[in-house]
Amino acid sequence: MMVASGFRAYQLWIFVSFLLFVHGYCFYLPGVAPEDFEKGDLLKVKVNKLTSIKTQLPYSYYSLPFCKPDKIVDSAENLGEVLRGDRIENSPYVFKMREPQMCNILCRLTLNTKTTKEFKEKIDDEYRVNMILDNLPLVVPIKRLDQESSFLYQHGYHIGLKGQYAGTKEEKYFIHNHLTFIVKFHKDLQTEASRIVGFEVKPFSVKHEYEGEWKNENTRLSTCDPHAKHTVTNSDTPQEVDDKKDIIFTYDVEFQESDVKWAYRWDTYLLMADDQIHWFSIVNSLMIVLFLSGMVAMIMLRTLYRDISSYNQLETQEEAQEETGWKLVHGDVFRPPANSDLLCIYVGTGVQCFGMILVTMIFAVLGFLSPSNRGGLMTAMLLLFVFMGLFAGYSSSRLYKMFKGTEWKKISVMTAFMFPGAVFVIFFILNTLIWGQKSSGAVPFGTMLALVVLWFGISVPLVFVGGYIGFKKPALDDPVKTNKIPRQIPEQTWYMNPIFSILIGGILPFGAVFIELFFILTSIWLQQFYYIFGFLFIVFVILLITCAEITVVLCYFQLCSEDYLWWWRSYLTSGSSALYLFLYAAFYFFTKLEITKPVSGILYFGYMLIGSYAFFVLTGTIGFYACFWFTRLIYSSVKID
Repeated sequence: MMVASGFRAYQLWIFVSFLLFVHGYCFYLPGVAPEDFEKGDLLKVKVNKLTSIKTQLPYSYYSLPFCKPDKIVDSAENLGEVLRGDRIENSPYVFKMREPQMCNILCRLTLNTKTTKEFKEKIDDEYRVNMILDNLPLVVPIKRLDQESSFLYQHGYHIGLKGQYAGTKEEKYFIHNHLTFIVKFHKDLQTEASRIVGFEVKPFSVKHEYEGEWKNENTRLSTCDPHAKHTVTNSDTPQEVDDKKDIIFTYDVEFQESDVKWAYRWDTYLLMADDQIHWFSIVNSLMIVLFLSGMVAMIMLRTLYRDISSYNQLETQEEAQEETGWKLVHGDVFRPPANSDLLCIYVGTGVQCFGMILVTMIFAVLGFLSPSNRGGLMTAMLLLFVFMGLFAGYSSSRLYKMFKGTEWKKISVMTAFMFPGAVFVIFFILNTLIWGQKSSGAVPFGTMLALVVLWFGISVPLVFVGGYIGFKKPALDDPVKTNKIPRQIPEQTWYMNPIFSILIGGILPFGAVFIELFFILTSIWLQQFYYIFGFLFIVFVILLITCAEITVVLCYFQLCSEDYLWWWRSYLTSGSSALYLFLYAAFYFFTKLEITKPVSGILYFGYMLIGSYAFFVLTGTIGFYACFWFTRLIYSSVKID
């Protein structure tokens, strides 16, 4: 029921967002409507998962013995949120709009051996508490060292910290049990209504004291006077985490009026710490790649023009001259390759991935997949991949028929199952490991069943429909006839060795994306927002151009050396950039991350293996189609007897 309601909500969100876009009301983030609050209105604070960049294993908020409301209510997460490990629930925190509160007592907790161990483990792993107010995540403002008036925002506050008392060397664990919330609001001068534009917190560790008997929330704390100007009076005495210790959880609420309008409230969240380096690196990378691509294109055009002119002049001469270069292999260049069925499958899968990424990028650039719609990006990618199965089946069967194949059903089945099946197996193994750690990141059985239904119920039938349509269309005719007996390939120079040229060909496409890849990995594994989709789209376009041009250049050199086995090499040349992507992911793991647990390391490399595999079929398909178009073009441009 939860997954079904998530799908219905997502479909409704797409429809409403489209209407808003068509009518020009894109001033607000699509999918999110502003909510007005009057003074005294109840504000619902929700708690989300506990996260750590050291373990990458999320846990639900109430997996630790925090203060609980009378009844815990789960929010209905969409498919993307469930896959991300989000577990959104209500909290005991009670806010009222524009009514400050001081020293509110939540509860008192007496630690035992088990709860002490749980808190210490989470503090060791630097877990953070995530909360949500009016769809805004809770952040901790941190002053930037280079700019005094500017802040960075850390998502969520740390559960606690480790430290030492003055004069001792023994390391102690302290918990953040007093929270000072700051709710920023923008007031409408005409209606007097307010809209929330910021949700910040300052965590403290305070050993609270009280006189007399404990009377729950009515107990007066001598360390936290609600009538004093400053709430915490002995913050120098932190609250230790130890067996049989009493912990009193308290909080303050401050309201600050802000000039930031509701439509721009996400701007501060989306600022990156190293924005100057980011912009400079992206522009520099784009300029270099564009320059290299322009040079390659110019050289290719001039060389090809000279070749075609000379070949056509030879045909008009009375004396027959021996053919040389790429024209010499015209009788073998369109001979079907070895393992042609597998090539058709991978080309179809690449088309499916390309369609998914292209449409997702367009929606993201237009603002439809903003961070305010948690899980929207992942949900959109999954659904688009499923529906792009139509184009996967069409592309694979169309190429298969050109290779004189007859069993289109077999190709459609393999296209529908090979790539998704491999990804699903890896994902299932990783999910089992997460489940073994009792993490909320483990995908529930219902959601796993929903993924299988999407795969078998929608994707597979669409692949078959596309395969049927593609196979029914007339086969593409080759520009030249293929000889019955294959020509012998002469011995190649060392630099035209297939392995060497394939590995060289993947460097330039990887160079087009590796700088942006750093920021993408940082946003994923260091839990930061990524929202520069405009630059990402430009990098994606540059990747397409680079993959196509470098593959065409190497294919041309290969044909000039009378090696006509270009089908698979064209796919692997640009696809080899995935190898560099995985190697860079390994480099990033050992230099930027502090993951120490074996399970967390397996999760990282497992997910990066899936990403690299998808990158391989994407870039490989781009290179293949570029060479496919190139060879058909040049051999149809010369006169061949």
